[in-house]
Order: sequence, then structure tokens, then C-alpha cells
Amino acid sequence: MELKVFKWNQDADGIVTLTWDDPERSMNVLSNKALADIGGAIMKIASDASIKGVIITSGKANGFCAGAALDEMEGQASGAGAPKSEEERVRQRYEGVLQFNMLLRKLETCGKPVVAAINGLALGGGLEVTLACHYRVVADNPKIQLGLPESKVGLLPGGGGTQRLPRLMGAQAALGMIMQGTSLDPKAAAGQKVVHKVVPADQLIAEAKRWIKETPDPVQPWDKKGFEVPGGLPNDKGSSTVFTMGNALYRKNSYNNYPAQRYILSCVYEGLAVPIDAGLRIEARYFTKLLMDPASRNMIRSLFLSMQDLGKGARRPAKVEPTSVKKLGVLGAGMMGAGIAYVSAQAGMEVVLIDRTIEDAEKGKAYSTKLLDGQIAKGRSTAEKKEKLLSLIKPSTNYDDLKGCDLVIEAVFENREIKADVTKKAEAQIGAKAVFGSNTSTLPITGLAEASVRPENFVGIHFFSPVDKMQLVEIITGKKTGDYALAMAVDYVKQIKKTPIVVNDSRGFYTSRCFGTYVAEGQEMLAEGIAPAIVDNVGRMTGMPRGPLELADDVALDLAYKVREQTKKDLGDKYEAGPADTLIETMVAKLGRYGRKNGKGFYDYPADGGKKRLWPGLKDIVKYKITSSTPELVDELKKRFLYRQAIEAARCFEENVVTDPREADVGAILGWGFAPYTGGPLSVIDTVGTATFVKECDALAQKYGKRFLPGKLLRDMAEKGDTFYGRFNPAKKAAA
Repeated sequence: MELKVFKWNQDADGIVTLTWDDPERSMNVLSNKALADIGGAIMKIASDASIKGVIITSGKANGFCAGAALDEMEGQASGAGAPKSEEERVRQRYEGVLQFNMLLRKLETCGKPVVAAINGLALGGGLEVTLACHYRVVADNPKIQLGLPESKVGLLPGGGGTQRLPRLMGAQAALGMIMQGTSLDPKAAAGQKVVHKVVPADQLIAEAKRWIKETPDPVQPWDKKGFEVPGGLPNDKGSSTVFTMGNALYRKNSYNNYPAQRYILSCVYEGLAVPIDAGLRIEARYFTKLLMDPASRNMIRSLFLSMQDLGKGARRPAKVEPTSVKKLGVLGAGMMGAGIAYVSAQAGMEVVLIDRTIEDAEKGKAYSTKLLDGQIAKGRSTAEKKEKLLSLIKPSTNYDDLKGCDLVIEAVFENREIKADVTKKAEAQIGAKAVFGSNTSTLPITGLAEASVRPENFVGIHFFSPVDKMQLVEIITGKKTGDYALAMAVDYVKQIKKTPIVVNDSRGFYTSRCFGTYVAEGQEMLAEGIAPAIVDNVGRMTGMPRGPLELADDVALDLAYKVREQTKKDLGDKYEAGPADTLIETMVAKLGRYGRKNGKGFYDYPADGGKKRLWPGLKDIVKYKITSSTPELVDELKKRFLYRQAIEAARCFEENVVTDPREADVGAILGWGFAPYTGGPLSVIDTVGTATFVKECDALAQKYGKRFLPGKLLRDMAEKGDTFYGRFNPAKKAAA
């Protein structure tokens, strides 16, 4: 028997150790080769009397198995061998997932004891393989995570996870874990009965062999006569509330936008009421149904495949040698600069944090202290790690301290003159190869680079707040930005373990420009007389993390006002005012309502930290015409929110601001929280169909204004039946 990703070792006692170590991948996944190996190994194990038991473990230091090979799944759906009809596609999907389920079923009924010796993370299909083993022993390492995160990318566990996990830990605990995609460390997993034992890493194999020798005829709990599901069956008195409450919470938190969570509820509810073999077939049907759903396909593509590609530096200039930032300068120790300093020191960089006064610079460093103290209190860090990280951050007022920096990032106020001043001061001290990055959210990089004596080494590096939590960094190239500066920016973002997207220069770039349309559309609705509670509630129902008026308060109304004033100044007669302009001018310039920052915006924020409430005075500025909603109104407003952002993303594509659909979609989801279930704004257009989208936008433009009018690119695509991922497929570019 020839194995391609597993290594077979049989000892004198007849115990086989299968070591999972895919030579073609950095992490073990359930690839076609891995599944073929598992199938072949099971046949030999079951038929060879000399084999007394099996241990499955990993040969990789980074994990046991990270789950399914989603890249292969995507390729099978769209490659040369893809099914020709929808019926054939459904059948092929169902047979594939059922085959995997039956494979694991054969493993647990092979008649020999099977042990999972888990020496690294086991996620998704990786955990499902271990659940099909009779005994699970895991290394005592808090960094190891065990979980079923499929729901985070629009999937449900397809290898028996929705059937075996509830039978081990009960429906309530399992549903919480599967629907949220959370994971457990080894000790928590043992406490929840997901694994049997936690031992030191060097005792894993010995413990596995001990158990095999002492348990010659193992049977899974659910195959034993009289087995009872912990907590009871779905219709048992008391346990039925688990599903009633689970369904209510799902709809409250997701507004029914995520089919994966809905199907997970169905899998567990229906599957626990029948024997496990029938439950596995139920899971396979729901898994197949989910794969046919555009929301699932779009989420897999954007939240897994595209994010993976971009995180590896897909947009990095290939001809530039790898760079590494060892010393970083940060200009401005406010919340943004302090956050940049923290994540950079966390990555091991030496950081010089400069501000106008040493007190302000020290205050910026104190932000890291606060974050680290919080981690220590939760048991996620130690005093030693805190001391090491803080030792890397040097507060200063002296630009001489920037000598030796590989990269300098300014994070000062959104003011062209201030940014020009710090640029000149920093460039006077840094070396010829050092790169200067501007953390601006709206000001064009080409204009800011005019203050630089070496614009080829000037690049935009736009972070999102709070920096320690937000995963996206938008890199902006000016007209003169060179490949070296771009490469260093991408490499730096990879160093701090965030996802970079690369866009070309324009006012507002990509993320701020498109995010602004969501907030602006909410203000347009308010200006039309739609009650603010309806506006914000429908914004959340659309899938956005917060309502547009809430977000406007969070960002700060006075900042929006200042940016607008700067834009008016720059554009002159070309600037086109809208109803929201008057609204914001009244709120900021006349009433001094700046948003959450001063406790007064569209909402009032009590000084004692109490719950915010809509400002009653809004009704004196805007006369409410619509104070109650109907399903038709909600659908119309949701479409306005989604389409307004999507059409702006398409304009950015047409204007060459963004050139890769992956970056447009990932940037939208990670940058401003665009409804994740859609896969991103360009995925919305592709899913609706370009021709239909253009027709519906024309109708919206007639009702609400020319901001909804499609541009030439969209009309051309509609005429030709093109999609963004078809016409601008990055795989085609790479092959060209």
C-alpha cells in the first residue's frame, strides 16, 4: 500500500502509527490525497489480523489538521471537470460529502481500537477525524485549539461534526460551539468531554499505546445499546427549549442572513432524533444544500480563499527581494499611533513613538500597558511578556531617534500641513532606503508625497481602529510610489499578521470612500424623513455591524465635517452638495454635536456610561414622515444600503482605484464590516447578475438620485453578461 501524505509504522505489538505529514502543504488538510490514504489505510487495518490498533498523529509542528482543502473544493466546482448541470452538481456534492462521512464511519467500526494523538490544532474536518476515533488524547499545550469553525466561512461541519459532538457534550454546548465557530484549548476540551485525556507532549504516543493494549474491543458511545444523548433528545421535556431558544437567538443576532447557522440547527435537531447513520445522511443533505447557496460560495471565496491569498502577499511586487522591518518609527501617539506601536512591538520590532510632548508619547505607550494588563488578567499573557513588549517601545520627542528605522509611519491629524511638517522632519533623519508611510484615511497620497524628497519611497498605510483588533490594512500607492516601497509595506503588514489590500490613489481611497456611502445613505434616509430608529435597525438587518447613524457618531461627526470642508476646498466648483451636508453642518457647526467623542451626536451618550439613546432633538431638525416600517419598506431600504455601497465599489474598479475583485470584497468585509454573508460588494453584483443589478440601480436612481446610476463599466458588463470574478479573475492574470 502506497501512502502519499501519511507515514505507516507498525511496531512489534501490532500497533500502527499513522503520521500525517503532507509534503506538499505547510499544514495538514483533508485533501483528496489525504482522503485516499485514509481509505486505503482503513481497508488494510480492518483486514489484517496482525494489526491490533491504530494511532493517528501529525508529523507537523504547527498542527494536527486544519480542516478541509477548500481550495480543492472550489476547484472541483469550477474547473475543467466541473459538473455540466445543476442536478449533476448537487448529486456530485452530496456523494462527495457522504463518502467522507462513510469513510469516518468505517474508521470507527473497523473492529480495531483507533486513537487520535493530537499534538497540534485540530479544526473543522481535522477535529471530525478525531471524533471518529475511539480515544482522543491531546498534548498539554494551551496554544492547541480544537473546534469546528466552518460557520465562520459560510459552511457547516460535513464530516459528522453536527452528529458526534452533540452526542458527546450535549446539544446546548455543541450548538454554541458549532454555530459560533469557537474553539477549546486542551483542558477545556477535556472538561467538555470532547477529548478523553490531556498529557505532556512527550507522553502522547505512550498513552495512546497504553489505551489500545487495555481496550481491545472498543465501541463508540453512540453505537452502544441504550446510549442516551447528554441533556436529552430534541423533543424531551426540558431539552426542547435548547432549540426554541437557539432559533430565537440565531434570528435575533443574524436577522436570518446566514444559512449555515440555520442548517446547523436543523442538522442537530433532526440528527439527534435518529440513529447516527441516518443523522450522517441528514448532515450530508444539509451540507450539500448549503454548498448550493450563493451566500456559502461567496463566503468561502472571500473569507477563506481570497483572505488566504492576500494574507500571503498576493499583490506584492514579485521581483523585489523580501524585506523585514526591524526598527519602526511612529509619528503621533494618539489612539491610532499607539495601536500601531503595540502591534509592531508585538511582532518583535523596535518602535520609536514620537509626539509633541514626552507626556503625550508616554501616554501612547501606556495604551500598550493597558492592553497587556487586560490580557494578563484573562490569563492570556504574563508579566514577563508584558515587560519584553514594553521594552521595545521608546516614547520620544526627538526625531534623531528615527535614525536606523526601516519604516516610518505617520499617524497625525488629517491635516495636510501637519503631515507635511512631520514628513520633512522624519526624512531628514532616516536612511536612503527607508520607507515613509502615511496613515491617512482620505487625503490623496500623491498630494501628501509632494512634501517628500523621495516620493518613490512614500506610500499610504491605512490602519483601521482599534488597530489591535482590526485585521485589514489598506496600502495605497501614489503616482510615484515604487515597487520597493510597496513590497516593504506588504511585508510589514504580513509581519504584524494582518491582511493587506493594495489600492491606487484617489480621494478616500477605497475603504473610506465606500464606507462613507453607507453612512451617507443613512443620513439621506433621515433627511427624507425616515425615523432614525428605522434607519439604524434596517442597517443592522442588512448585515452591517452597526446602524449608519451609530457609525457616524463613532467615527465623529466633526471629522466628517472637516473632511467635507477640505474636499470642498480641493474640488471647488466640482463639489456636489447633498441633503446630508446640511444635516451634518447643522449638527456640528450650529449645535456642537460631534458624536460619541463629546457625548452628543445622533445619539445622546450619558456621562455615567449608561445606555445611549436617540437624541430627541433630531425631530426638530428633521420632520419625520415615516415612523413605522413594513416588509416592503425594509426590503427597499436594505437594497439601498447594499446597492449604494456596491455601486461605489464598482466605480472604484472602473476608476482603477481597486483592480482585484478579491481586494474589493475582502477589504469591504474586514475594513468597514460590509455584510459578510454576501461575500462583499462585487460578489453582490455577481450574485444578482450584472444586467439585473444595472436595471435595479437605474430604477433606484429615478427614485432617489443619480448616486445610484451605474457607470460605463457596469453597463458594458451587463451587455456582455460578464461578472467581476469572471472578467477580472486574478487566476487568469497570474496565468497570463
